[in-house]
Amino acid sequence: MSDSTPQFAEILLPVPVKRLFTYAVPQQLSHGIQLLQRVIVPFGERKILTGIIIRLHNESPEFETKDILEVLDEEPCFTAAQYRLMEWMAAYYLCTPGEVLHAALPAALKLTSESKVQLHPSFDWNQTLFEFTAREEALLRALQDKPMTYAEAAKLTGSKNVYTLLKALVRKQAVVLLEEVTDKFRPRTERKVRLTENWLQPGKLEDLFARLGKKPKQEEILLKFLQELPVMHDATINKKGLSRKKLLEGDLSESSLNTLIKNGIFEEFTVVIPRFDFSEHKTENLPILSEDQQRCKQEILHTFEQHPAVLLHGITGSGKTEIYIHLIQHALQSGSQVLYLLPEIALTTQMVNRLRKVFGAAMGVYHSRFTDNERAEVWNDVLRGKISFVLGVRSAVFLPFSHLGLIIVDEEHDASYKQQEPAPRYHARDTALMLGRIHQAHVLLGSATPSAETYHLAKNNTYGYVELTSRYGEAQLPEVVLVDLKLERKLKRLKGMFSATLINAISEALGRKEQVIVFQNRRGYSPMLSCEDCGYIPKCNNCAVSLTYHQKLNSLICHYCGYRTQTPVVCPDCSSGRLRALGYGTEKLEEELKIHFPDAEIDRMDLDTTRSKHAYEQILGRFESGVTDILVGTQMVTKGLDFERVSVVGVFYADRLLYFPDFRAEERAFQLLMQVSGRAGRKGRPGRVIIQTNRPGEQLFRFILNHNIHAFYEKELNERESYAYPPFTRLIEITLKHPDKVKVNQAAHHLNQVIRQELPDLRILGPGEPLIPFVRNQHLMNLLIKIPRNSGNLASVKSVLERLAQGLTQEKNFRNVKVILNVDPL
Repeated sequence: MSDSTPQFAEILLPVPVKRLFTYAVPQQLSHGIQLLQRVIVPFGERKILTGIIIRLHNESPEFETKDILEVLDEEPCFTAAQYRLMEWMAAYYLCTPGEVLHAALPAALKLTSESKVQLHPSFDWNQTLFEFTAREEALLRALQDKPMTYAEAAKLTGSKNVYTLLKALVRKQAVVLLEEVTDKFRPRTERKVRLTENWLQPGKLEDLFARLGKKPKQEEILLKFLQELPVMHDATINKKGLSRKKLLEGDLSESSLNTLIKNGIFEEFTVVIPRFDFSEHKTENLPILSEDQQRCKQEILHTFEQHPAVLLHGITGSGKTEIYIHLIQHALQSGSQVLYLLPEIALTTQMVNRLRKVFGAAMGVYHSRFTDNERAEVWNDVLRGKISFVLGVRSAVFLPFSHLGLIIVDEEHDASYKQQEPAPRYHARDTALMLGRIHQAHVLLGSATPSAETYHLAKNNTYGYVELTSRYGEAQLPEVVLVDLKLERKLKRLKGMFSATLINAISEALGRKEQVIVFQNRRGYSPMLSCEDCGYIPKCNNCAVSLTYHQKLNSLICHYCGYRTQTPVVCPDCSSGRLRALGYGTEKLEEELKIHFPDAEIDRMDLDTTRSKHAYEQILGRFESGVTDILVGTQMVTKGLDFERVSVVGVFYADRLLYFPDFRAEERAFQLLMQVSGRAGRKGRPGRVIIQTNRPGEQLFRFILNHNIHAFYEKELNERESYAYPPFTRLIEITLKHPDKVKVNQAAHHLNQVIRQELPDLRILGPGEPLIPFVRNQHLMNLLIKIPRNSGNLASVKSVLERLAQGLTQEKNFRNVKVILNVDPL
């Protein structure tokens, strides 16, 4: 930036275009404008967007520029490190910086043309002192009927710069803009009251009581205030005031309080309060580490001296969290910020309760179940340095850290760290590694079942490697029991689909006042309905899948597009009433367990029961407190949860996990089964894991029975190397979408041909249909590109693939075919 006042700005906008946009800086905004501030700019004919200033200069472009409408920040709300990360993500994941910005910036910090304008509640045509232009008057008359979006206001007035017109009407107090056309973010406020200074003088309080002697309701309020804030002993505490809400507790008279304020006895004021206040929760010191944990902590710190990234490979129940807490404290004491990533909101809920007792107000929490304003508040608190430690899910990598010293990626193997839709299709673990490199921070990857890629890189000394092989305290690894469902069926010992072994184990645990987890990785009541007479199965209109039956909702629902229809009473094909629910989902398991154990409290945790903001917290709270005896759930119950009363874990049907046309299927099955097994026997209680399967002879089960993690990874990596899969190659998946099956097929074969011509040395699988070939009214075709890991030409290959994909969509025949490039697909 030059010393002279800048005339132009290069703005990054949240749109899928690979370039910055040039805008003129109006004279009134040129003083104080800075890089990385948010600005409001017009975009196209009607839109208004929030962008970030990337460059300021005086180089006049060869085209006419529009003006920046407003600067939203006094100080930048982004950091240079954030922008470096965004540029890397756009380049690595083959998307645009605008798409990364759209994902990064909380909605409350964005303004769009969907914001609305309405008449000011106190506006009166007959009493206003302002004059209005013809356009302003036309808009005001239209607003008498209903509020309008900015786009609608622009269309009505024919104004190219409707924002300027609206700001003029705001100044004339004629309209209000919903979200005020500045920030959607609104700090949380609280109304407080305090005595006016006059009544703090010596002897004045006695006079006040004498004055209120015949007004008992007002006197009662004054007494309550003095009980809460004894200003007669310390007048300085009057300044902070007392919450109006707290003062009126106990059905005190609100009108009497208003009278006291009106008469100048009390004064009312408003303060900004944090949405997350953990300051009163700091009640515990650091946990005491065992000898193994202490050794592990020191080994990690030592390994950080040689490796910026370290894998902590600790078995389930080994106490990794306690080590994390000590490392977090170590980083905070050195003046660094800390980011602690978890894959699931459910884990975040339980972890918040543990960590806030140790770190109190130093900690912030960031995930998608928070409101827009709550996320924006955490963003601003990190930016201003009010929060030095953040616990969050994958989107927390976008926060504006300035001196990050430690990043912990817990359960680093978890597929939830990978964003699938929309772009950027990033992996939070790999993004965290780059974030650590940008900040020169240490990165700790933790898991009992690390991904094959991470395990390989750690064993080959790319990452540091620290292992923790014993459980904390007196806890032992659980006994794993395989139940052969074929044999149980033959001997007629099945109750529904529950084996006698599982039923007896649950019954014994409940008799000992212990808890049980039952895992089934399928939500809903049943995967499908089927007519017993004609074989009809209801299918989704938009996708090539059967509809899942949800009994409580009396609905058939597609889990891919959300299509829903009421459950039919008779078969639509043959009118038979013999419709049968096939298979088991978590809802049906919950129902059957209530039949088997009528006195037990049974709860269910899956996507259907955790849609509301506090559902995770409520379900886990009931289980942790012992109210719930049996928790049925999908993979949500497998991930890092720590409950001391759980002695039995039942895997209802393990075979569902094994047989998928995916090279990672066995790894995922191993991880899920090992993780869910790890929920049992964590606090000294003997634990049992009952795995029901039709294939007890599978090699995978032998690894699990013997807790032989290293042998499993050795076998898995040997197979990966033989067939050229990660970690020995990098993958890029290309998906083509179009409503016309013939056209998408032609496009896929054409793209395959041109890729093979330009990159003849690459291994390419496809084109072919994916497992689900029709989703959301779009036919799909896939190509899978394998790139040798150490070939050194990853960037050039990506560049060619991106160019060829864009070239395909510019051809007349394939203009409407959508092409998606997914780097490192899961």
